[in-house]
Amino acid sequence: MKFNKNTSFGNQKGLSVEVRNDNFNDAMRKFKRKIQDDGRLQEVKQRQEYIKPSERKAREKAAARARWLKKLNKENNTRK
Repeated sequence: MKFNKNTSFGNQKGLSVEVRNDNFNDAMRKFKRKIQDDGRLQEVKQRQEYIKPSERKAREKAAARARWLKKLNKENNTRK
């Protein structure tokens, strides 16, 4: 049995997960992971409310700074 998601989401292709041995929970977990990795879940969350461009830019800048600080912290911990 196959669980298919063939609706197009922008220009992206559909996703599918095969259910093996009637283990629907594992297939659902894999499907959720595929959707998250594909970025569809994040896009749906972003479309739920309008975010002003200035606020979006501030959030992106804060996220970039957090990634940069995390990278610096990781490098400093590996050198010790």
